[in-house]
Amino acid sequence: MGECPRRRKRQHPCGLTRAKERSTELSRFNVSGVDKDRIKGDPRFPLGLPSTDNANYLWISLFWSSLNERGRAGFVMANSAGDARGSELEIRKKLIQSGAVDAIVAIGPNFFYTVTLPCTLWFLDNGKRNLPSPAGRGAGGEGQPSRKGQVLFIDARHFYRQIDRAHRDFQPEQIEFLANIARLYRGEVPETVAGSAALMAEHFPDGVYRDIPGVCRLATRAEIEAQGWSLNPGRYVGVIDKGSDGVDFAERLEALSEELEVLNAEGRELEERISENVATLLGMAG
Repeated sequence: MGECPRRRKRQHPCGLTRAKERSTELSRFNVSGVDKDRIKGDPRFPLGLPSTDNANYLWISLFWSSLNERGRAGFVMANSAGDARGSELEIRKKLIQSGAVDAIVAIGPNFFYTVTLPCTLWFLDNGKRNLPSPAGRGAGGEGQPSRKGQVLFIDARHFYRQIDRAHRDFQPEQIEFLANIARLYRGEVPETVAGSAALMAEHFPDGVYRDIPGVCRLATRAEIEAQGWSLNPGRYVGVIDKGSDGVDFAERLEALSEELEVLNAEGRELEERISENVATLLGMAG
């Protein structure tokens, strides 16, 4: 965040302009060393400033505040942002209460070439705040749930192609299938040109959205509040039914490995913060 260009009229740092209708970005998550004194009172951060030395929620606030009343945004974010506590939790709570959070997608590890960390895709939609309020399933159209006051959570960690030991990507039909979940949720017609027909028939045989354990689930704002305003898909989606034993060892081990990666990254970040704080205190004492 400290490397962003100077502010220009009607332009956010890092190229985000005000009143956008669509924005898709790869944010530099987990950036540290933010000089928050430079942005105190800045109207582009109406949700408040995080007290931590981490720019994740500055990026999130910039994406949201750059949108117009119908604007949509999609961006990559660190997994830890979905459960961050303290001042970041308060910002996340306000964002959820604004009604703009539309969908959160969990992505597995090894999708980046330089780091193995898993990540999360965040999708915001200011326009959904003007939709009819839900009156039970089907309020958003025949057989469709209403999107207002709800968030779609998708766990995409089980969908990937293993390129080699350290790298993964999505097959075209997998991307289309995941996009179709969002299309059904929005009451739109799904697409199958990329080959997702088999996946759609397996998971959505009736051609309408439904919650699927381990794949997707709609959560109300009350349910999200009960989970401490978490935006971690794993808290809502649950696990895939594996039959009598209920456990797939390989997948469980992979999930634990992903969690360990996240904890290690957060531990390194905490060590850096402690070192910086100690250096600051020593400098003041000197």
